[in-house]
Amino acid sequence: MRLQKIQTNLPVYLRQFYERPALKEQTYAEQLAALMENASSWADFWSVALARLGYETNEVISNAEPMQKQWARECGAAHTRDNWLFEITTAQVRAFRPDVLFVNDYTTFPASYLRHLKSQCSSIRLVIGWCGAPYKDPSVFKEFDLVLSSVPELVQDFLAKGHRCHLIHHAFEPRVLGRIDTTGEPEVDFSFVGSISKNKNFHHEREELLLRLIERTNLHIWAEVSQFSLSERVGVSARRLAFDAVRTASRLGIPKFILEATPVVRKITRWGARPSLPEPVDARIVRRAYPPLFGLEMYQQLQRSRISLNTHINLSSSYASNMRLYEATGVGSCLLTDWKANLPELFEPDAEIVTYRTADECVEKVNYLLEHEAERRSIARAGQQRTLRDHTFDKRAVRLNEIIRDALA
Repeated sequence: MRLQKIQTNLPVYLRQFYERPALKEQTYAEQLAALMENASSWADFWSVALARLGYETNEVISNAEPMQKQWARECGAAHTRDNWLFEITTAQVRAFRPDVLFVNDYTTFPASYLRHLKSQCSSIRLVIGWCGAPYKDPSVFKEFDLVLSSVPELVQDFLAKGHRCHLIHHAFEPRVLGRIDTTGEPEVDFSFVGSISKNKNFHHEREELLLRLIERTNLHIWAEVSQFSLSERVGVSARRLAFDAVRTASRLGIPKFILEATPVVRKITRWGARPSLPEPVDARIVRRAYPPLFGLEMYQQLQRSRISLNTHINLSSSYASNMRLYEATGVGSCLLTDWKANLPELFEPDAEIVTYRTADECVEKVNYLLEHEAERRSIARAGQQRTLRDHTFDKRAVRLNEIIRDALA
């Protein structure tokens, strides 16, 4: 079985990663290996786990421009300046000829592009999409044969809309422990390592919690919280005007094939939603925050934190579902997370993790754990053991394999 995963990485992460000038000059295989070794997002975690079950796997990071263009040079794949991301990705899919296409970005790859991919590669028998966050354009999910999500609320939503959807929890990759220093003592008492986005259904409650905590604890924050410059705002305004112009032309009856004959217009039609900037993060958090961390740097900081704060997006109001549950416990930090109804199915509260329901309770438990070091260590150790036993990608891959085999049968 041949499975290919196409995804994108956060642009801010790729900018940081490619600050090493020599990396851009290396071969495609060397750049891909470096990105996978750094363990950002899912990296090759699914591919390695599925390979152990007999799959032949392939990873594509479609927006890693230096690496993708290096692949195109090595393989003689033509591409244009404006459409290189989609053209090179299409060439990679055609070259690998997957049976299963696993799509981990429903924003970059819209419905029209997925239809195009299927028309270009007849080997594709199953298209799987992942959705773990709010979405604006529902049309893309009609092109997935299966939708996977770690968020039970989203699974319920997709099932109600007639999609074939399955719950797959996030996981931890134990190989990370061999790539970071796990021998040192924690250097930070209490940390939050993550993101703060104020788009709809994202992190409004998270911002409110962080504001309360920076007033009453010595919380260290690593997150992308930069305010938006004038040039960024002007750029979004220009893209809005372009989007509105294309949408107006379409409403006036200009055929789609004429609109998409122009590369710039073709790119605009793939945006899916009108461009916008999220609300700025509160300045008090911006002043407290350090630059965001990704990959091994992120795991290392979690390991160096006595207590790691976790809080879910607004959308996930009832159930625990995010990656930090497993990343923090996996490296041996004591996880302090917001209470959710399904947490006892994943970890034993107060024995493997610690929970809070309010900001006041969060403050109270931070202080308690810092005053009772032996108990904090015991909880952190038990949480790590639980994750390494029950919440690894190898464990999750067994379930994903069952889902794939059933769908193909």
